[in-house]
Amino acid sequence: MSIKESIEPPFLQIYDKVKLTNKRNEVYMNKKLNILWTSNNVDTARLMVFMYAINSIQKKWWDEVTIIIWGSSAKLVAENSSIQEEIKRAQTSGVKVSACIACATELNVVDILQDLDLEVISWGKPLTEIIQNGEFLLSV
Repeated sequence: MSIKESIEPPFLQIYDKVKLTNKRNEVYMNKKLNILWTSNNVDTARLMVFMYAINSIQKKWWDEVTIIIWGSSAKLVAENSSIQEEIKRAQTSGVKVSACIACATELNVVDILQDLDLEVISWGKPLTEIIQNGEFLLSV
């Protein structure tokens, strides 16, 4: 049985983007990751979102990483100086950070996010394209 025949059907959607080699079982793929950050939990932000995003760039696990601030995470960013420092550290490492303007507007934090030099844009259509194009999306 071939590799392709033994893989579950959902994986077949991304099979064509992945090239498996026998050399140390390396996997070569589109190395752009989008992290959809929706949680207002500080520990989740620090120990998952930022830790993984920064290490992904520094250790070259991914070529590009974008953190998408969505929902309650926008308010956390606006109100928490330690999270603001994590964002600066991530940006310095090469991580792109962008916020959803609809969420920021609803939570009355647009000006604060923009004052933090964050990109604040409409993310509905770009997020839909990420999903429909089968790009890598980690939702937290």
